[in-house]
Amino acid sequence: MKINYTSKVKLYLTFYNSLFLINCNSESQENNSSKNNDSIVSMKNITAPSCEKIPHEMTIHNHTRVDNYFWLNDRENPKTIDYLNAENDYTNVLLNEPTKKLQKDLFDELKARIKEDDQSVPYFKNGYYYQTKYEEGGEYPIYTRATKSDFSDVEIILDGNEMGKDFEYFDISGFEISPDNKLMAFATDTVSRRLYNIQIKDLTTGTILSDFIPNSDGGFAWAEDNQTLFYSQQDPETLRSDQIKKHTLGKNTSDDESIFFEKDETYNCYVYKSKSDKYIIIGSSSTLTDEYQILESNKPNGTFKVFQKRTKGLEYSISHYKDQFYILTNKDNATNFQVMQCSETTTDVKNWKPFIPHRAATLIENFSIFENHLVISERTNGLSQIRIINPKTKADYYLPFNDETYVAYVSGNPNFETNKLRYWYSSLTTPGTTFEFDMNTQEQTILKQQEVQGSFKSEDYISKRVFATARDGVQVPISIVYHKNTLLNGSAPLLQYAYGSYGSSSDPYFSSSRLSLLDRGFIFAITHIRGGEEMGRQWYEDGKLLKKWNTFYDFIDCSKFLIENKYTHSEKLFAMGGSAGGLLMGVIVNENPELYKGVIAAVPFVDVMTTMLDASIPLTTGEYDEWGNPNEKEYYDYMLSYSPYDQVKAQNYPNMLVTTGLHDSQVQYWEPAKWVAKLRELKTDDNLLLLHTNMSAGHGGASGRFEYLKEVAMEYAFMLMLLD
Repeated sequence: MKINYTSKVKLYLTFYNSLFLINCNSESQENNSSKNNDSIVSMKNITAPSCEKIPHEMTIHNHTRVDNYFWLNDRENPKTIDYLNAENDYTNVLLNEPTKKLQKDLFDELKARIKEDDQSVPYFKNGYYYQTKYEEGGEYPIYTRATKSDFSDVEIILDGNEMGKDFEYFDISGFEISPDNKLMAFATDTVSRRLYNIQIKDLTTGTILSDFIPNSDGGFAWAEDNQTLFYSQQDPETLRSDQIKKHTLGKNTSDDESIFFEKDETYNCYVYKSKSDKYIIIGSSSTLTDEYQILESNKPNGTFKVFQKRTKGLEYSISHYKDQFYILTNKDNATNFQVMQCSETTTDVKNWKPFIPHRAATLIENFSIFENHLVISERTNGLSQIRIINPKTKADYYLPFNDETYVAYVSGNPNFETNKLRYWYSSLTTPGTTFEFDMNTQEQTILKQQEVQGSFKSEDYISKRVFATARDGVQVPISIVYHKNTLLNGSAPLLQYAYGSYGSSSDPYFSSSRLSLLDRGFIFAITHIRGGEEMGRQWYEDGKLLKKWNTFYDFIDCSKFLIENKYTHSEKLFAMGGSAGGLLMGVIVNENPELYKGVIAAVPFVDVMTTMLDASIPLTTGEYDEWGNPNEKEYYDYMLSYSPYDQVKAQNYPNMLVTTGLHDSQVQYWEPAKWVAKLRELKTDDNLLLLHTNMSAGHGGASGRFEYLKEVAMEYAFMLMLLD
């Protein structure tokens, strides 16, 4: 079926003309008016890109699916690149060119709010103060250290701007300093496949050593001998972190010893050093099960000891302090987790003793150990809390937070021997703020608050939390923010966001970029749907596997709530989600397309069945506990019922902007590409359907703190264009 896009093109070019005339002087208007009229004439007959159909049959459980666009999976096929480029050209014609001036204005506006010459709050570790800095115009971080707190003897240990200047994409995963402070291991990715290369820098001479370790996930840990580096390595095809290796300085990395190989394809392994520095720890985890091995870091040639062998369904993590280990675990059906402890010499589960018991209404997310305090990060009724406990007396108290909706978490505390706790706080109206809290006196100091350049005033914006009733009666929280002058009478445009998978909570944090929408009358709403962990672990359990439809229904029911309660109207409601949240977008447009004016699906996981049936695709096997194993018919049938690509049908769809990255390691580019091709084939409307592929980036989009703002500007322009 061929769609006639001519009327839409005229509408969007008219919108572009109006923007142009508003922003140009009278002398140039006449000349440019004729140019724009010429553009309308030349673009009258534009049609969407055509994607060749080559049927590909896939049969399992006596059921056959036909994928006409399976051939797009081959990135080496020139036709694949031609198709992606054709879609990019189409998006340029219908979105980027008509809103070129608007996107530039938005980009300048977004960038202008960022303090370009900025730095992090320093932290002290092992004799040095460390700080991350940004220079004016610089895209990447500069890592520094000093022996004096005023940084009068500052030393640049890594300059991201210099290192990344020759790459279209550049990312530093982090670094680790050797115990003697003379060496630094760091990892970089220049492709955006999240395959990091580890290198070592001699900080006494400033030279990069010849040791070069490819295909890492960016995780590593120094032994106490300053010569041995433990690191995790990925399979370059599946991108599963499947082994831990040991490198000795100066030796050929191809001869590095494999310390541990994870045979189970549903697990990933990783390595790190305990906060106490006493242990090197190897972790191996699936969605539902964990296992750890420990080795004293001053004995790098010793043998790792299993802390507690994997037992299906037993989740745990460990932290060492003095002669004890503290364990965060779901042992004994502790759905929301509990904290237990054991001696460092007898670590198997039978020796774990209760320390902080399980509570049905409170999720324990994490904990941090200090010399005289234990700090617990909790979540109750969807809101994060920080609890301070004296391990000896068990006396406790909570940090007070006054916003109706907010996020707070412990951050930047590398030392044991301190009574000062650092934590980060933000709300939808409060820029990110780092506090230092004295756990003895309960006094606190603001160390740094995100500086928003320009005329921003927190009091100009209103945030609130409301609850929508889902179709099964469950109350779903929604965090909302809007400008104080925005009317709540159904006339305002609204952007509804959600993720809803992997137990990942969508927290209500501040965004300076979001102000560009709020100042234009938008309402922004985060729907905390099931599949996340906002309301406790059960919230996650009720939004995965054979309960996944709850995630989609929650979002749709929240959309209806926002319309019924006059926050917006279906002609002004936009939805946005990325990755697994892009899957969410795919389902809602199949189920209730009439609710949305436009949808932005970023790197969307939409071809659920094909991906989950192909164990060679990166990350697939580790996902079975999240979505189900489609090799089992019960899960196959259930997953097929919502898989967006399989459920595309002949119906009207809302305006859609779909984005992806050619090098995406988590959701392969072909999923959104095939989805758009099938939507073009079957959709019965003339609404916009646009695919934008970043040909030099991956799952996270463009690298650099400013470059990604161009993608934000494009997304905002898409919505603003549709509202004109």
